[in-house]
Amino acid sequence: MADLPDEMWRQILEIGIRSSNLTYKDLCCVSISCRRLHRLSNDAVLWSFLLSSDFPHAEASVSNGTVSSSSSSLKSMYRIKFDRERARKAAAHRRAVLRLESQIAGHLRNLQEIQMKLNEETEKMKAAVTELPNLRKVRQASVALNVWQPEVIRGWQKQMVGQCVVPVDARINALEMELRLCRQQIAGFDNAYRNEKRRLDAAKERLVVMKYHPLRDYKSTSSGVDECNSQRKKLKRGSDSKAPGTNEKKLKLEDA
Repeated sequence: MADLPDEMWRQILEIGIRSSNLTYKDLCCVSISCRRLHRLSNDAVLWSFLLSSDFPHAEASVSNGTVSSSSSSLKSMYRIKFDRERARKAAAHRRAVLRLESQIAGHLRNLQEIQMKLNEETEKMKAAVTELPNLRKVRQASVALNVWQPEVIRGWQKQMVGQCVVPVDARINALEMELRLCRQQIAGFDNAYRNEKRRLDAAKERLVVMKYHPLRDYKSTSSGVDECNSQRKKLKRGSDSKAPGTNEKKLKLEDA
C-alpha cells in the first residue's frame, strides 16, 4: 500500500465510483482506514462523481457555479442531498404504510358487511325452511278433505285449512323460490367472503414485510430471550433456596 503513489490510489477510487462498485458508504469506510486514504477520499473529484451518479440535478448546480467545487462543500452538499433523500423515502414509506393500513380497514369493513348479509340470508332460509313443512301439511289436509274420512280427522283438517289465510300452493311456490334464491345468495356471499379474506391476509402480509426492521425486531427478540433467562434464574434460585430446608428435614428424620 505504501509503495503505490497517490495518483494510482486516486485512479483506483475513481474507477470504483465510475463503475458503481464504490458507494458513499464505502468511501467513508476507506477514509477512516488511515490518514493517507482519508486525505485522498476527500478529493473533490470523487465527491463530484458521487454527486453526478446519485444526484444528477446537483451536478447541474455545481457546473453552473452556484456551489463551489471544493471537497468540503461537495461533501457537505452530498450529505444535505442524502439527508433530504432519506427523509423523502421515509415519508413515502409512511404514506405507503398508511395506505396499506387503510386498505386493511376497508377489507375488514367489507368482511363485516358480507357477514351481516350472510346472516340475514341464513335467517331468511331458516324461516322459509320452518314454514314450508307446515304449508305442505295444510296442502295435504286440503287434498284429504275431498275424500271420505272420520269426522274427528275431518274436523281437524278443516281447522288446519281454515287457519291458513293465504293460498297454499302460491305460498309454497314462493317459499321454494325464496329457498333457491337464499341458497344462491349464501353461496355468492361465501365466495365473496373467502376472496375478501384472502385479500385481507395478503395485505396483512405486505404490511408485516413493510414494517419489518431488522434492528428493531432483533431488539424485541433479544429482550424476550433475556426475560426468559431471567425467569429461569429466578426459578433456579427459588429451587436452590428450598433445597437446604428439605435436606435438614431429611437429616432430622434420619436422626429420629
